[in-house]
Amino acid sequence: MNSPTAIVEAAPPIDEVGVNERVARLFTRSIKKEAKLRALTMTLSMLDLTTLEGKDSPGKVKQLCYKAAHLHDVYPGLPMVAAVCVYPSLVSVARKALAGTDIKVASVATAFPSGMTALKLKLEEVKQVVEDGADEVDMVLSRGRFLRGDYAYVFDEIAAVKTACGPAHLKVILETGELVTLDNVRRASDLAMAAGADFIKTSTGKVSPAATPPVVLVMLEAIRDYYFRTGRKVGMKPAGGIKTAKQAIQYLVMVRETLGQAWLTPDRFRFGASSLANDVLMQIVKQTTGVYQSGDYFSID
Repeated sequence: MNSPTAIVEAAPPIDEVGVNERVARLFTRSIKKEAKLRALTMTLSMLDLTTLEGKDSPGKVKQLCYKAAHLHDVYPGLPMVAAVCVYPSLVSVARKALAGTDIKVASVATAFPSGMTALKLKLEEVKQVVEDGADEVDMVLSRGRFLRGDYAYVFDEIAAVKTACGPAHLKVILETGELVTLDNVRRASDLAMAAGADFIKTSTGKVSPAATPPVVLVMLEAIRDYYFRTGRKVGMKPAGGIKTAKQAIQYLVMVRETLGQAWLTPDRFRFGASSLANDVLMQIVKQTTGVYQSGDYFSID
């Protein structure tokens, strides 16, 4: 296996102008009628409903889980959302509230959102959330170490967290808003995947900018190239700033054109968003009935 430094140095340079031009072309695609309805339904199945606020409480998490399980009671037959994502201390609450559904429980970990604590404490937190019932763990990349060029540390930390996850899937949050350049986004993507990430994720939602189209495209291309080299399919999760069904469909077009149909599944692509759910449902109703409903018709967060 190549060393972490060799992995980073092997990353191709990013042509920022070319990336922006490709994004512009992809985002002008028009999806209508039956194809649009399929895309909206697919988006619903890929949502991770998320609450990550300091004021979160068991009651708020129970409410979010109820929303996840009953998002579309009036329109049966639509898919469930993929997961509910919460802080570590509330994993057991979510696990109990989602019992009897196929909705997964995800938890942020490793001193989210900064990642600024000792590795020992990070691993203890990861093991605890898995023990409490988390199906998925969202860790944060040590951006300070990465930007200082300590690639071996970053690689070893991700690998250790992956081991601590046991059966749970690992998403590595790059926090692309703090990586500064698209070249760094590509390098961090390659490093995280080589270290064992099951998913790479753009953002914590606490830093701006979060999921931007150029960043997402660079990460998708890194996943494509990694798959060609290794045969392993890594998932992708844009998070932060995606609020409308139109934006979500644009990202699905980007996934389809970059990675192909095999990635258009909740096992390989997710949206980190909560407010997006209501707009997607509004658009589904509009496509099927011709009438818009208020976003709060479905639920109030």
